[in-house]
Order: sequence, then structure tokens, then C-alpha cells
Amino acid sequence: MIDLCTLGTGGTMPLHTRALASLYVRNGARALLVDCGEGTQVWVGKLGWGFQRIGAILISHYHADHCSGLPGFLLALTKAGRTEPVDIWGPRGLVRVMSGLRVICPNLSYETVLHEVPDEGSCFEAAGLRVRAFPLDHGMPCLGFRFDLDRPRAFLPDRARELGIPMCLWQRLQRGESAEDWTPDAVLGPERRGISFVYATDTRPVPAIAEAGRDTDLMILEGMYGAEDDLPKALKNSHMLYRESAALAREAGTGRLLLTHFSTSMEEPEEHLAAACAVFPRTGCARDGMTMTLRYDGVTEQTTPGWTET
Repeated sequence: MIDLCTLGTGGTMPLHTRALASLYVRNGARALLVDCGEGTQVWVGKLGWGFQRIGAILISHYHADHCSGLPGFLLALTKAGRTEPVDIWGPRGLVRVMSGLRVICPNLSYETVLHEVPDEGSCFEAAGLRVRAFPLDHGMPCLGFRFDLDRPRAFLPDRARELGIPMCLWQRLQRGESAEDWTPDAVLGPERRGISFVYATDTRPVPAIAEAGRDTDLMILEGMYGAEDDLPKALKNSHMLYRESAALAREAGTGRLLLTHFSTSMEEPEEHLAAACAVFPRTGCARDGMTMTLRYDGVTEQTTPGWTET
């Protein structure tokens, strides 16, 4: 399974009720962040899933609401005692941006390994997940991401016994390795559907989003503007309306759509939810601190509604 937390759901500027964009993705003992808005380390600490397990950070683009939290977060990892390298992926310009940000956090306890994604996108591995980065339309280099967690084929012990395969070889065959005269295909069941989701904000609608979202359990897309009257602003600023995100989810045939990255002018994102649900009924609005679990059976389970006040 994959656990997700929308640490911050705001765009442009933080509000006292809404933090800036960041998504925590946990895959067992490993984790990554997608975007790192101002103050992200505060919300990671409040979440309680841990700093040490975060070994990768994916930056969609270099507007401040998506990367200004990097210096503080990198220092928080040092404070947490991390010594293993941290991989950072981002569009063209990552090396230049990071050289500037590192001026105010020069002394870290670990190495940062920078990966500039080409304009056409690329595939890589992070936190045990297959990641495909694809280009968006935001007037500057900007990336969306599809994440896949493969599900191993089931081991068939009865079949292994029928074939007379010694038990000492079973584990190797389960791992997909050949053992003596037997191949994994002899004792493994058919391919099984894994878990997948898409994260894409700060963009006009582009075909690549629906393409990436095909056969996914969840799409997390931007809800910068909710009202139809905001279309001129969406066009000017290269963002999407609720209904435009919903149309992409419908085209992709995803299991569920979660809207995030809300405008500072929108006090209650749910007020406009009906416009999205009219296009794609399985749509909801994210909240800061909302956690979700994606399971192999395709069920997306919301486990908390947001930060618990103390």
C-alpha cells in the first residue's frame, strides 16, 4: 500500500488556514516529498511519519510556493540526523536554483544528489516507486508525476510441491530468480494490478495529464479556480478550473480525483465542488493534513480529515 498526506493545499501564498503545496508519499519504510512550499518541515513534524525515511524530493517547478521551503526542510533533515544522500529531481534549472538556495543552508549532514529532468520528461525510481515525469503547461519548465507500485505475482506453493521443487529454492523463485532447473513462471501466478496515482498542479489542461492518469487509482490535480468566471485568470496565469481538472479525470478513467492547490481568494474550496462533481462525480477537495491509503485492491481510504487540533 501507499500512504499519502497533503501537507499543504494552498497556492501562491500561505494563509493562516492553508499551507503551501507539498505532498508526503510513504511506501513502507521509504518516503518522498512532492514539492516543498514554505514551512513544509513544520507540517512533516506535525504529521509524525518521520523525517529520516524521506530520501527523495520531487520539485514540479521553481515558483516560490513549490520550492521556497527547501532550505528549511533540508536543515530539518540534518537536525534529524540524516547521513544518507537525498535525491532531488526537478525540471531544467535545478542546479542553478539549488545553488542559490544552498547559500542559506550550506552545511548539511548528507549529500544532495541533483537530477535535472529533460523538458520531454523521464522515468526514474524513488522510494521504491516507479516515477514518470511529464511536461505541463505553466509558462516555464513544469512537471507532473505518475507513481506506480508494482504488485508481485502470487507464489503458488501447491504447484511447487507438484513439481517437486525443494522448499529451499522457493524464496529465490518468489523473487523472480531461476533456481536450478526451474524458472519463476513455473510457480508464479498471473500478473497483478499494482497501485498508481498522478500528481499534477500549475498547468493548463494538456493531453499528457489524462494519458498519465489512465488506469490509476487516484489523480491529484490543481483546483486553483472554482468559478467559471475565473476562466480569464486561469488562462492568463496558466492554471485550471475545477471542471477542467474533472474533465481530465473523466478522460483518464481514474478511480478518484482529489483537488488541491487552491487560490488565496477561495476561502472554502468545497463551495465550488459541485462544478467538478457534475463532470466527474468521484471528486473531493483536499485539506491540509489529509491522509489517504491506496491499497492493491484499488480502494482509496481516507483515514483522517485533516490536522487534529490539540
